[in-house]
Amino acid sequence: MRLAGPLRIVALVVTVGLTWIVISILLGGPGTGFPRIQQLFTKPRARKYKCGLPQPCPEEHLAFRMVSGAANVIGPKICLEDKMLMSSVKDNVGRGLNIALVNGSLPPDTGVSGELIEARAFDMWAGDVNDLLKFIRPLHEGTLVFVASYDDPATKMNEETRKLFGELGSRNAKELAFRDSWVFVGAKGVQNKSPFEQHVKNSKHTNKYEGWPEALEMEGCIPRRSSAS
Repeated sequence: MRLAGPLRIVALVVTVGLTWIVISILLGGPGTGFPRIQQLFTKPRARKYKCGLPQPCPEEHLAFRMVSGAANVIGPKICLEDKMLMSSVKDNVGRGLNIALVNGSLPPDTGVSGELIEARAFDMWAGDVNDLLKFIRPLHEGTLVFVASYDDPATKMNEETRKLFGELGSRNAKELAFRDSWVFVGAKGVQNKSPFEQHVKNSKHTNKYEGWPEALEMEGCIPRRSSAS
């Protein structure tokens, strides 16, 4: 019975000590206010980078994200920096090949915004392939070419069309076929094959949709070309 008093004092001291330690941890130490308590109740903000990329692009690079069409239902999207160049919402996409031309050169003191030159859709099922040829034949060096398929990208393709896309850096244009999915970024005057290309064949054994393969999504950072080079 005589130990009851001392035990209560020890228990009280231990309780006070533990409470102080917990409060110190939550408060972040003396003089720091309440940052750690605030962290418990504050949801961290997701950092948003251009075109929704998970990381920012280096300086003098252009951020892009593009998605091919899903079957013949959902149209493609082409985003560059903070701008949607082509999409169903903008009402400038269509069956076939959706192509956006962008100035990829880097003039002095102008930043890296990437100026849109023109965006058009070319029907490769019932359209005239000469319209596409007239569009890509006169491209200047340094022009970036963003291509996203929708429904059928290849029925009207001829040998010259495939060759021109090959000269822009495509590996897959030569074998592109009926209802394939294709996304590609190339440029006039490239020395090597583009690293920005994806291709899925239309196959009844592997198609995600009944008569079409899966939609493709591609993103990345494109280095801009010096105007002096």
